[in-house]
Amino acid sequence: MSPRTATSGLRLVREEPAERPVLREVLGARLRRARLAQGRSLREVAGGARVSTGHLSQVERGLAEASSEVLRALCQALGLPMSALLRAVAADLAVLDLASAPSAVSAPSAVPAPAALAVLDATVPASTAVQARAA
Repeated sequence: MSPRTATSGLRLVREEPAERPVLREVLGARLRRARLAQGRSLREVAGGARVSTGHLSQVERGLAEASSEVLRALCQALGLPMSALLRAVAADLAVLDLASAPSAVSAPSAVPAPAALAVLDATVPASTAVQARAA
C-alpha cells in the first residue's frame, strides 16, 4: 500500500516513537547541571579535571563517552561523590523508563536517597550530606 492518500495526494507521515536518551546523554546532563549549579565555567571544571574544554563540552552534551578515569576526575573537580552521580543518573533513567513503559510496570525499589540528589545538585556540600545520612 502506498503512503499516499487516495483523495488528497498528500504523503502520510507516521510518527515514530521518540528514542529514549542513552546513558551518556543522561550522565552528561547531570554533570552540566552540577557544574551550572556551582556557577562554574567549562574551562574551570575541565582544568580541574585535566581534560580539554571541548571534551567536557561533548560529554555534557552527550556526544562523547566519558571513560571511568575521566568521570572520576570530573567528579573530583566538581566535589561530587561518583556514587551520588551514578545514583542520580540511575534515578533519571528509571523515571524515563517509567514514563515510556506501560502503566503495569512498577516503580524501581532502589530510589536514591534525597541527600545524594541534593549533593549532585550542588545544593548541599558533600560533607553535610554524609553527616545527614549518618544521623
